[in-house]
Amino acid sequence: MSDFEVVTEAVLERVEPDPAERERLEATADILLERTREAIADRSVDADPIRVGSTARDTWLAGEHDIDLFVRFPTDLSREKLEEHGLAVGHAVLPEGREEYAEHPYVTGSIDGFDVDLVPCYDVDSAREIESAVDRTPFHTAYVEAGLTADLAAEVRLLKQFCKGIGVYGSDLRTRGFSGYLTELLIMEFGSLRSVLEAASDWYPPVELDPEDHGERSFDDDLVVIDPTDPTRNVAAVLSPDNLARLQHYARAVLAEPRVGAFFSGTPHTLTPSAIERHVARRETAPIALVFAAPDLVEDELYPQLRKSLDGVGDALDRHGFEVLRCAAFARERAVLLFELEVAERPAVERHEGPPVHARDHAEGFYRKYVDTDAYGPFIQGDRYVVERERDNTSAAGFLDGEAVFSARLGPAIEDALRDGYEVREGEGIATLAEEFGTDLAAYFDPSP
Repeated sequence: MSDFEVVTEAVLERVEPDPAERERLEATADILLERTREAIADRSVDADPIRVGSTARDTWLAGEHDIDLFVRFPTDLSREKLEEHGLAVGHAVLPEGREEYAEHPYVTGSIDGFDVDLVPCYDVDSAREIESAVDRTPFHTAYVEAGLTADLAAEVRLLKQFCKGIGVYGSDLRTRGFSGYLTELLIMEFGSLRSVLEAASDWYPPVELDPEDHGERSFDDDLVVIDPTDPTRNVAAVLSPDNLARLQHYARAVLAEPRVGAFFSGTPHTLTPSAIERHVARRETAPIALVFAAPDLVEDELYPQLRKSLDGVGDALDRHGFEVLRCAAFARERAVLLFELEVAERPAVERHEGPPVHARDHAEGFYRKYVDTDAYGPFIQGDRYVVERERDNTSAAGFLDGEAVFSARLGPAIEDALRDGYEVREGEGIATLAEEFGTDLAAYFDPSP
């Protein structure tokens, strides 16, 4: 037995649900299905419940207690009625559940230690005829159930755990990693964890996999896995380039040196205020942060807006000469946009190039605009008019602490939150964020693949 096989056997022993855990899950799922049928009957509506997700496909990991139930309604039902019946059934099955919202509302709650989602969808004939994104899910379950053996299911567990261990598991818009369905398709395509890792080690994006040979499709993603049930969809569309590269890095590492620890992430490190101050002093950069109340949004709405705002403010800082070295966004009850700058102060004047002198109309307009002002110039360098004019903000803090920050591209909810009030912290002052964001700052100041 190879070192890799020894390691994966040890990992599988930890992630394979034992018979007692399986029995408890199946019993709970049966109770939920029966409750759902009774709730549907009380509504006098033509619908049927179906189990979906990893517990239905037997690719779940030990300790993962998620049960996903979908209720399929006829396609002639209006969206309003689907939501009304779906929520009514959900609350009947999960009386203490709460409403969440994906493409439409659903009910989530818990029973006997299991987290349960009860989601309404349309009973369409194929995944190509979906009326909402969740309508595909039953087809995913049917496809995987038809092609997945017990041995392959074990390999899926190993790939899922590997992705979890390296921090790339999850298709939510915070993680932008590998979904459960994507890991299942990769194992079905390559046949084993080892084969997936060997293939991934040599991928040169863009990479396209087409399990059902649907033919050429146009996708602008580094990894394309055409959905076997719907050729218009890339199953890996949400995967970020960073996380694809991260999988490649760790695939090469674990193949070269197999070890159980590669499959399990350790306890997150955290930084104290004094440790953050030491990092700032050692780097001799100029960190600066916007700190504000996090908008009340689900993560799939919040993180895209945080990233848009991070990019927008970072671009604005660069344009104003403050040279962003690296940046990051964190969110808990408060949110942070952190920028590490190479320079935090700029001279009182800035160079501003005009058009070439031979571009007469534009050149004369530029000249007239500045000729009788306090600017230095206009003068000519090369074939252009140039002025050195007063800089609007000579410090990054001044830029971020004024109305100018709102000229940057911001997510709408982030802009609203900033207008409600925010703080600017700079230099060693970011150490005051340690209590709430110590683990995020530890990851920032001790980066790894």
